[in-house]
Amino acid sequence: MPRPKCCRRVAGLPRCNVFKPAGIPACSLEEVILTVDELEAVRLADLQGLYQEQAAQEMNISRQTFGRIIESAHRKVAETLVQGKALRIEGGVIEVAETRSFTCYDCQHAWEVPFGAGRPQECPKCKGLNIHCAPEDRGAGRGQRGCGGRGRCHRGGRSASGPKPAAPPETKE
Repeated sequence: MPRPKCCRRVAGLPRCNVFKPAGIPACSLEEVILTVDELEAVRLADLQGLYQEQAAQEMNISRQTFGRIIESAHRKVAETLVQGKALRIEGGVIEVAETRSFTCYDCQHAWEVPFGAGRPQECPKCKGLNIHCAPEDRGAGRGQRGCGGRGRCHRGGRSASGPKPAAPPETKE
């Protein structure tokens, strides 16, 4: 029996979850599924330019595991581009930060907002507009190893943002 996967930390869920070639109806396209942790690996390695060791630390996984994830993600992205397939982003064993931290560069005030609440428009203290994500939130979500962190862990299934599976019913003896 394989070992269960640890939650992989991700900065957030994707804003868009389907990409397809223009001009072709989605119903006539084959789909390739890219998991949320594979998307996070692409973001860290290819968009932010982190080395695999740094990216693996951000995701709270080993460098070897990161290498397997990014290789799989590159293969799937290449398949969709070269063969004209649709790319759907969903699933994976992930941990998403519950809150995001912001800092006002005008007054140095720091505060947190719930994940998914959107980016604040102004500082709640000085009403300044010079606000930025806190450095610890620019990479992946915060938390401890595995599922014990401050984030939300989503295990298995095809939808990482969907409800968690129901607990089995309790039996009375």
